[in-house]
Parts: sequence; C-alpha cells; structure tokens
Amino acid sequence: MSTAIATAASPSAIEGLRGLVADWSSDRRAFHVSWGKAMMWIFLLSDTFVFSSFLIGYMTVRVSTTATWPNPSEVFALHVGGADVPLLLIAIMTFVLISSSGTMAMAVNCAYRRDRINAATLMIVTATFGEIFVGMQAFEWSKLILGEGVRPWTNPMGAQQFGAAFFMITGFHGLHVTAGVVYLLTVAFKLVRGDYDKRGNYQIVEIAGLYWHFVDLVWVFIFALFYLW
Repeated sequence: MSTAIATAASPSAIEGLRGLVADWSSDRRAFHVSWGKAMMWIFLLSDTFVFSSFLIGYMTVRVSTTATWPNPSEVFALHVGGADVPLLLIAIMTFVLISSSGTMAMAVNCAYRRDRINAATLMIVTATFGEIFVGMQAFEWSKLILGEGVRPWTNPMGAQQFGAAFFMITGFHGLHVTAGVVYLLTVAFKLVRGDYDKRGNYQIVEIAGLYWHFVDLVWVFIFALFYLW
C-alpha cells in the first residue's frame, strides 16, 4: 500500500513538500542564527520594554511631583571615618557589576576556543561578582528601610513616590541579577561536567553572556537616572 502511494506521488508534489519545508525553515537560513540565540534576543527585547516603562514612569513622577524629591547624594551616602561619602556604595556596586561584564566576555572567548574549564571558572567569577552586587543592594535596602524609615508607600525625606519607585526599579533589576547568577552557575556546572562536549556546541555560554551584558547595561541607565539625577 505504502509503495503504491509513494509511486503515485508525482515529482511536483514532492518538490512542493520540499518547498514547504524550506519556507518554514527560511527564517533560520535568512538570519543565520540558532534558535537559542534568537529566543534570547526576543526575551531581551521584551525586557527592554518593561525596564523602559519603569524608567519612563519614574521620570514622569519625578518631574510632575510637587513635593521635594530626596537628594540622592545625601540619601545614598555612606558613613565612613566620621564623614558621609556621597554615592560610595553605589559606585562600588557599579564597579563590581561592570567588572563582571569583562569576566563574562573572557568566558565567552574561552568557550569559542573550547576551553571549557577556564570558561566555567570565569563564569563562576562573574556569578560571584553578581552575588556581591546583590549583597550590597540588600545592605542598601536595609539601610533605607531600617535606618531611614523609607517604605514603598511613605518616605520621611520628601516625596512619597520615592520609595515606590526605588524599591520597584532596583528590586526588579536585583531579581534579574539573582536569576542571572543561578543561570551562570548552572551553565558553568554543565560545562565542567562536559555536557556540551557531547553536543559539540558551546554557544550556550554566548547566550548566557547576552543576558548578563543586558543586565549590566540596564544598571547603567538606572545608575544615571536614579542616582545621578
């Protein structure tokens, strides 16, 4: 029966089927990119819209509120040696996160050379930087909540919207960093175990790097708009 059907199939029908398959897979051929990388780019694009909405909302509230907005240099000052140093903790946090972009880039470079041990080591270093960043952010939150009495619904230092904007934006970014740390450690563990040697493809390291660089880039905008403005 199957032989009769195969015999009955005309060459034009077979060519049509091949054309249909080619059409369905044409996007991959056109952009020359794997599905994993394409999906990460789509996710980052959607996340860009979310962060943009948050930051635009923050700027709108900041400009439109009639109450006094707290001075970031005073609010985020760190008491060192009997004096308040403006934005010291934030500067250290920024340095740590930007440095992690460098180690992540080196990890991707090692992955291109199929040096899985050094790639995994550098990813662990990157994740450690991320953990340090989140730890310092937790210290910053505790200082504002316990020391200054700032809440999402109230702020003794001025505009009531300050607490809501601060905890929402930095908290959402901190959640991304935490997820990135888990992601990097998972990929590093699988690298050491040799899982990607079986597939013959280390592109997952580059995909993880795209996510991490995005998180670092978002922090640059948060730093500029929230802490320097």
